[in-house]
Amino acid sequence: MRRLIVEEPVTRAAPWALRCGWFAVAVVAIALLLVRDPRAETGPALAALGAGIAVALLAVALALGAFVRVWNEGARGLRTALGGLFLAALVLAYPGYMAVRGAVLPRLTDIATDIADPPSYSRSRAAYAARGGALPPEIPPAARVLQREAYPQIAPLTLDLGPNEAFALALKAAGNRKWQVIEAIKPGGRVGNGRIEAVVRSRLLGLPYDVTVRVRPRADGARIDVRSAARYGDRDFGQNADHIRSYLEELSNLALAVK
Repeated sequence: MRRLIVEEPVTRAAPWALRCGWFAVAVVAIALLLVRDPRAETGPALAALGAGIAVALLAVALALGAFVRVWNEGARGLRTALGGLFLAALVLAYPGYMAVRGAVLPRLTDIATDIADPPSYSRSRAAYAARGGALPPEIPPAARVLQREAYPQIAPLTLDLGPNEAFALALKAAGNRKWQVIEAIKPGGRVGNGRIEAVVRSRLLGLPYDVTVRVRPRADGARIDVRSAARYGDRDFGQNADHIRSYLEELSNLALAVK
């Protein structure tokens, strides 16, 4: 009497989900290295990063398809599909977080503590070179209204210190935040205001953000205004406001320490 050997069905989607998951991890890792490398072109590197995210989404779809067949037919491949889903989740975790922030926050690329009279960016040769030859455009009135609604806590910082002392602390705070300072002009001269021009890079991607700090002398001390603008994309996902908040917090702590 012959025995009938019944082979359990095996889902093909599971191994493909795992392959796509590993491929997405590799592509995103290479793209992150390119984005953070100042010698590489940022545009193609961001395109490669987007391709890696798309492959990760494909891995999720394949894993979900494998789960359906495992549930309905008892097919093998559950662990493989879970592996692909896990790898895809690693790739998509941060983009998903940023997508949520982008959905909640308004589409802004330029934030300033003074929306009525935002600090102007330097037009010097060194500043233009640091910004890649670009000059952030002026903030339109509509964007100013959106900023006021989204970030009511973004406001100037007033210090009861002399302008020169306040400028020194502002420069120190920029160094503590690991900003790349391009220019540092002390208060005085014809205009009277001090200015710090810098480039800030995001932690993960290392994308550049152009920042300018204005130190304006007052009768009772000095007023600090900060402006931060994204260099790429049509929205900043709250990064500019984060730069300003962290900087002013650092400056406030330094000012308290000298009293």
